[in-house]
Amino acid sequence: MNHLHGYFEQAAGRHAGRIALREVDGAQITYGSLDALSDRLRDRLAALGVKSGDRVGLCLPKSIDMVACILGVLKRGAAYVPVDAAAPAARGAFILADCAAAAIFVDRRIHAALRRELAALSHAPPIIAVELAPGGEGLASALAALDDGDDPAPATPNTRPGPDDLAYILYTSGSTGKPKGVMITQRNATSFVDWCIAEFRPSADDVFSSHAPFHFDLSILDLYTPQAAGAALVLIPDDLGKSPELLARLIADQRITVWYSVPSILGLLALYGKLETLDLSRVRLVLFAGEVFPIVHLRALKALLPEPVCYNLYGPTETNVCTFHRLPGAIPADRTDPFPIGIVCPHLRARVVDADGLDVPRGGEGELCIAGESVLPGYWNLPERTAAAFLPDRGDGRWYRTGDLVTEDSLGCYTYVGRRDRMVKKRGYRVELGEIESCLYRHPDIAEAAAVALMSERDGVQIRAHLSPRSGRRLSIIALKKFCAEHLPMYMVPDLFAFHEALPRTSTDKIDYQSLARSA
Repeated sequence: MNHLHGYFEQAAGRHAGRIALREVDGAQITYGSLDALSDRLRDRLAALGVKSGDRVGLCLPKSIDMVACILGVLKRGAAYVPVDAAAPAARGAFILADCAAAAIFVDRRIHAALRRELAALSHAPPIIAVELAPGGEGLASALAALDDGDDPAPATPNTRPGPDDLAYILYTSGSTGKPKGVMITQRNATSFVDWCIAEFRPSADDVFSSHAPFHFDLSILDLYTPQAAGAALVLIPDDLGKSPELLARLIADQRITVWYSVPSILGLLALYGKLETLDLSRVRLVLFAGEVFPIVHLRALKALLPEPVCYNLYGPTETNVCTFHRLPGAIPADRTDPFPIGIVCPHLRARVVDADGLDVPRGGEGELCIAGESVLPGYWNLPERTAAAFLPDRGDGRWYRTGDLVTEDSLGCYTYVGRRDRMVKKRGYRVELGEIESCLYRHPDIAEAAAVALMSERDGVQIRAHLSPRSGRRLSIIALKKFCAEHLPMYMVPDLFAFHEALPRTSTDKIDYQSLARSA
């Protein structure tokens, strides 16, 4: 496929009467109706002056409305920029101003707050508030309110973007304290989706899960792979996605066949979802990515779900999935190490390098670098960060430095060792510890702050904030969590807090992170 909305166009033409999307409250929409709704949004964008190559911000909860917006933006030839509607309005406004969004669709409940924050940044594009309603009715009503009398916006044809045109921008945690935009082109996205189609073979009878939020890169597989076959996608809201018992019942009730999420969710399902009481016989594929899956939890899951084929998928947002490992049908009882991240996807190339960028002999530990069709062109408006993210030009392609340390065996299978920098994965989300520290330093009563990641077999990654208060007295943890929640997404709010008279220092007068990581 040569453009991202082409999968949907084909499905709408071949499977107009089939269900495209289901919401958990029972609302659903067919491919034909979703096509018509996204056409209306495409036309409205044209009437608002949005052109090919522009960016359109989408600050809506996961819903039929949101998917229709994504498709309408793509049809217009623009790039969509999904923003976490539950994050602080200031963060969303920064993202939307940073990418110079030409138009914004926003949940009406946060419309006023977002508009105020955008005004403070002197960015005032057209903002369309959507009163969410089941089945896409909220977006339909918002578009109708913009029509001139009874006349909708004039119809415009779908745009056929070029392979190097932007498809979307996903903003991830940035070490400077500000999110950075990962630019993904049409070629980047479609090369990945084409691989998903070839590897996972979706059919019209499949029912895919949509567990990941749309501002998270796992959503790309969820959104576009089902469309290739005219399959259905079940939209799982964030609140339900954190309740293992309700989530397990949903998988059974919705007769889901393909599940994709971060491992921590699957671990919760195995431990607390009461899977043994449910009919999950329709599940054929279980895919996971975003973090290491502790073998004890994976073994428990496989004992409860022995039939589905499981895949460990690996890749940063900058490459989407770049390696994969199909798990064996049974996990050996004596295995204690996590499974490898696998072999490189056929549309990509991989190499392992040392600190100087030189190739490491096979079997040695080094940084994994990726080249090929799905590798991003760069970060939005950050040329220096872009240059630093790639190996120096050797004339054999652009090699993205993942920052992950790996080893490679004799069969070309990669095993994850750890991170090169201070970015960690928590519940699949990328978290720059430096961004958390930047937030904490805004607190008037904090003199020093350091964030460290802790790994627990039971709880996965936890973030502990080490603080030196200006007064020398402990601060209220409830008040600290509230302060952080006003500036950071909830997944970045520290889990634990520790207080020090002064933070430990190395001989070069830098904060001693190793000492803090070892402290109780």
